[in-house]
Amino acid sequence: MSNLNNRITQKIVDNPQIKKEKDKTATRFVWQRKHLLGLQDLSRQELIHILDTAAGFQEISHRSVKKAPALRGKVVVNLFFEDSTRTRNSFTLAAQRLSADVLEFTAKTSSVSKGETLRDTARNLEAMGIDIVVIRHSSGGATHLLSRCIDACIVNAGDGYHEHPTQGLLDIFTMRELRGDLTGLKVAIVGDIAHSRVARSNIWGLHTLGAQVYLVAPPTLMPSGVRELPVQVSHNFDEIIGQMDVLNMLRVQFERIGSSVFPSTLEYSRMFGLTAERMKRAKKDVIVMHPGPINRGLEIESEVADGPNSTVLRQVSNGLAVRMAVLFLVNQAAAAEKKKSKRVDK
Repeated sequence: MSNLNNRITQKIVDNPQIKKEKDKTATRFVWQRKHLLGLQDLSRQELIHILDTAAGFQEISHRSVKKAPALRGKVVVNLFFEDSTRTRNSFTLAAQRLSADVLEFTAKTSSVSKGETLRDTARNLEAMGIDIVVIRHSSGGATHLLSRCIDACIVNAGDGYHEHPTQGLLDIFTMRELRGDLTGLKVAIVGDIAHSRVARSNIWGLHTLGAQVYLVAPPTLMPSGVRELPVQVSHNFDEIIGQMDVLNMLRVQFERIGSSVFPSTLEYSRMFGLTAERMKRAKKDVIVMHPGPINRGLEIESEVADGPNSTVLRQVSNGLAVRMAVLFLVNQAAAAEKKKSKRVDK
C-alpha cells in the first residue's frame, strides 16, 4: 500500500501543471476527512489535494491492466435511492479499479420497500463488514444523518437539492485541466439552478478556488436566497455570454418541477438554450459543459454538445479519476483514525 501511495504522490509532484499551480501556502498536506459530504466546508488546500490526487490516478485508465491495489479487501456499497447511470457506474468502476469489492443496493428491491428506515438499512449493511458507503438520496442532509449513524466512510453521490460533490469536483477538475489556475475564471451556470445540487457544489468549489460564478436562469428557476450566495445573477444569457470562459449548462429537471416554470420548452430554448447561433457570441475557446443527461434541443443543441468546445465526454472520463481519488482519500483517513484510536487505547 505504501508503494502505491508513493507512486501516486510522485505522479502529482511530476505533473508540470500541478507544479505551476502549487498552492503558495502548501506544505506536506494530509487528508483527514473520512467522509465527503459536500464542498461547502472544504478549504482551498483540501480541494487542491483532491484534484492533485485525481491527476495521479488518471493514468490507471490507460494501462493494459486497469487495476491498483489501494482498496484491496475493502467493501464499497452503492446505496442509491434514486435512479442513476453515470454516477453509479462511475463509482462502481472507480471502486473496482482500486480492487475493492462492490455491493450494489437498489431501494426498489430492498427492505426499504417494506418500510425499513435509512438508518436501519445502513446499520444492517455495516453489520456485514462494509467500509465505504456511496449514497444518493432524495432528501437533503441524508448523508449527514448517515455519517452520525455508522462508522463506515460516507461519500455523498447527491442528496436532494443540497450537493453533489463529486460532480462538482469533476467539473472543476476539467476546468483546471484545460485552464490551470482558476483564479478569475468566469463561469456561467445556466438553467435549472433551483433544483440543481450540481450547481451548489460547483458554486462552493469554484468560489473557494477563486473563480467568478454567474448564475443564469429565469427567475422561476433561481433558488430562494440566491442573493446570499457568492455569485452574480443574470436573467439575460445573451448579455453575459461573451464574457464567460466556461458555460456549464444544467438539465431542466422536469421530474422535480411541480408546476409550469416557463411558458414552453420552445421559449426556454430560445432564451436560455445554448444554440449554434448563440455560440457565435461566445469566446472562441469557451469551455462548454453539461453534467448529463442532456435534453438535446432544450438546454443545448446537438451541434454544440458534440462540437469542438464541448467537454461532456471528458467530464465523464475525468469523473472516474476524481471518484477514485475520493474513495482512496476517505479510506486513507479512516485507516489513520483507527490507527490513532488504537494508540490511544494502549
